[in-house]
Amino acid sequence: MFYQFDEDQINLSGKSILITGGTGSFGQAFVRKVINAYDVSRCIVFSRDELKQYEMAQEFPVVTGGPIRFFIGDVRDAARLELAMRGVDYVVHAAALKHVQTAEYNPFEAAKTNINGAENVVTAAIRAGVRKVIALSTDKACNPINLYGATKLAADKIFIAGNNLSGSGGCSFSVVRYGNVIGSRGSVVPLFQKLIKEKATELPITDFRMTRFWITLDQGINFVLSCLKLMQGGEIFIPKIPSMRITDLAQSMAPELLQREIGIRAGEKLHELMISEDDARATVEFSDRYAILTPFLNLNMADYENFGVKAVSKEFKYASDLNDDWLSQKNFKSLLKM
Repeated sequence: MFYQFDEDQINLSGKSILITGGTGSFGQAFVRKVINAYDVSRCIVFSRDELKQYEMAQEFPVVTGGPIRFFIGDVRDAARLELAMRGVDYVVHAAALKHVQTAEYNPFEAAKTNINGAENVVTAAIRAGVRKVIALSTDKACNPINLYGATKLAADKIFIAGNNLSGSGGCSFSVVRYGNVIGSRGSVVPLFQKLIKEKATELPITDFRMTRFWITLDQGINFVLSCLKLMQGGEIFIPKIPSMRITDLAQSMAPELLQREIGIRAGEKLHELMISEDDARATVEFSDRYAILTPFLNLNMADYENFGVKAVSKEFKYASDLNDDWLSQKNFKSLLKM
């Protein structure tokens, strides 16, 4: 089932929201959604790239009395974050160094942005009196085998622990974890599109056995907005989304091209994992998502009794190769057009 997660979203009208990494693929689409769907008082784009902010401002011009604000800053700078969060109700943390190979080659930089940056967001949000923070994570944070995944796992732990630091009635922190976003920068889809446009004779596949979870940008945005409403603080939310074999994806995009296996890259998994067997003991299932509840925060199923949740089996594992929901080539083509 292909959930759109477009029901029971938080109402941001009259509220102030800040998104770190706001000039990225997710950030720009998120701002577009928020501006079109809600009468927000402020929507603050926080990022360090002046050029991307300039380019984004062509679509979202800063108008006197309008909600859009562009704020140059880096999540490595705690003081700048705190300044930007004054009077903000909700924060979506999307800033990160996201490329596996980049993190492997630049480990200190990845740690500064993904780990220290997470700590700074937590500290700034508590000091500025933010109500809720939701952080974007990745499947690679579950049983990580590369540095990027390890830094994101550390970031997830920091955000969950932030609920203890803020205390009762303070800022709430939760995490969303999902797989590959169709068409986002750095994913395999734009690479294949580029090769097809350049009249390539074949498409490179790292391993013919490889599977991946897939989610659309709209789905990801809707999921974040619905989790913002649902969250009590301390959950890691995982959407129910379909899997697809990379060979089927390549076949759907270019059925006439040969596929060449080039070998799996360092730090790359054969299949994606979003909930491990060890996580299963603390995982509950909703109709359209899972949530890993943090034991030390005393979260339990009774807290979500209005949503008909149930515990997953002790042997449960949510992996792309074990998924019971698979994306067909026909449906993938439809999503790609969207």
